[in-house]
Amino acid sequence: MPELILTGNAGRMEARYHHSRDPRAPLVIVLHPHPLQGGTMNNRVVVSLFNAFVENGFSAIRFNFRGVGRSEGVFDRGEGELIDTASVLDWIQSVNNGDRALWIAGFAFGSLIGMQLLMRRPEISGFISVCPPANLNDFSFLAPCPVSGMIINGEDDQVCPAANVTKLVDKLNAQKGISIDYRLIPNCDHSFNNHLDTIKSCVKEYLQAHQLRQAANM
Repeated sequence: MPELILTGNAGRMEARYHHSRDPRAPLVIVLHPHPLQGGTMNNRVVVSLFNAFVENGFSAIRFNFRGVGRSEGVFDRGEGELIDTASVLDWIQSVNNGDRALWIAGFAFGSLIGMQLLMRRPEISGFISVCPPANLNDFSFLAPCPVSGMIINGEDDQVCPAANVTKLVDKLNAQKGISIDYRLIPNCDHSFNNHLDTIKSCVKEYLQAHQLRQAANM
């Protein structure tokens, strides 16, 4: 898997990229947890998400936000991190010409940034959010949410409590034309110890069902 150094608003950005052999492969950007809480692109949940997309035929990229690892700059309270993600989106589109599906995925803080980008880039056609921090951040900007997607949370998560995430899911599902596939994993906390394979299986199942629906509508 090639290591990349991309150019972003704050300088160099460290990334890992998998390029699918399928010339029409869909694209995905996978975002990591909070930089000030040890989040990196090598987080186990992020890697599990990344691998689930790769195994389902996607060209996939994950990267370190500014100030993390070898990425230059300093943490910018989400504003700069959103700019970083938009830059990565521009890059992956530039090396994958043509009209193709584009997804966003993220864990915790990364899911917040991903959902913010979803509202700004209409070409994003799907999302996977793991543990969106609905207890700490206001997700009312998802009004209306432009596309359907999947949300995953641990039943015993104390960092992003399931009760808050469930309320977010209910609000999104109440929107016309939006369907959120919500997976609440039993006996699972925020670290997803012993549940990484569950994340992969949930994501792969959702992606395969999505692809079957698309094929049926063609």
